[in-house]
Amino acid sequence: MNAVISGFLPIWALTACGWAAGRYNVLGAQAQAQHVLGRFAFTFAMPSLLFLTMSRSHPGDLARPGVAVFAASLVTVFAAGLLVSRWMFRRKRGEQAIGAMAASYVNSANLGIPVAVHVLHDTSFIVAAALFQMLFITPLILVLIELDVRRAGRERWTRILQLPFRNPVIGASALGLVVAGLGLRLPEEVVSPLRILGGGAVPAALFALGMSLNARARPDADGRTERLILVGLKVAAQPLLAYALGRWLFGLDGHALFAVVLCAGLPTAQNAFIFASEYSLDTELPRDTVLLSTLLSMVSLSLIAWQLG
Repeated sequence: MNAVISGFLPIWALTACGWAAGRYNVLGAQAQAQHVLGRFAFTFAMPSLLFLTMSRSHPGDLARPGVAVFAASLVTVFAAGLLVSRWMFRRKRGEQAIGAMAASYVNSANLGIPVAVHVLHDTSFIVAAALFQMLFITPLILVLIELDVRRAGRERWTRILQLPFRNPVIGASALGLVVAGLGLRLPEEVVSPLRILGGGAVPAALFALGMSLNARARPDADGRTERLILVGLKVAAQPLLAYALGRWLFGLDGHALFAVVLCAGLPTAQNAFIFASEYSLDTELPRDTVLLSTLLSMVSLSLIAWQLG
């Protein structure tokens, strides 16, 4: 339990700082309305972090049974989130993608890494899982959003094809993958400023998330139901599905099964809030899902560690 809590403390501290800054207008009255920190994270800090991460990655790490189990559980829950958002709550396509992301996209970086270090004593699996999300799920989410926000026929498909060049998150990830594939060693003069800029990605995203809590509206009955379903998919359904697939379909056991289930049980990444904010979609749903899943996963991750660790 102490190991899990130690991973959560920085998240709550930075989110609380953001709430206090918004509550007392520390950054000015327009900072929250104009989503300055969220746009900084999406446009500069997050791409820098992703570029460095991908440039040092080994795509061959994806070819392992545990990653296949994690991927299958994530994609299945992602599809369920899409269906829930579309058929039960009649969300538009872009918000369906955000809802599916909120239900399945795990916080593999600022929470997954500390939990892996303290609980698994090994970060190799969480890095491979994060690589899968970056390579396959992030582009899928952004394409689905683009298909909604750009409605003009041929022009829309042109923009989709141009997405790697226009979207800093996808472009930086793709460029980092090229660097890794070519085996290039970047000079320190290039890496150092990117490392500093990328170091601001998580604090900026959590700070922006905290600031948004000051504009919190009380959801109606349907909104509460939607949040509970998405959080249930993330905190309960995804790790249970990973356990079932890993144990009975792929024959995993011991530490390998523990790593898969623990990773699948991580809460929603704050990227869901940042993406919704960047595309002017509903930010209240991903914000609440991030906070609720993070709170509840303190208990669920401890139970997973107790049962399988």
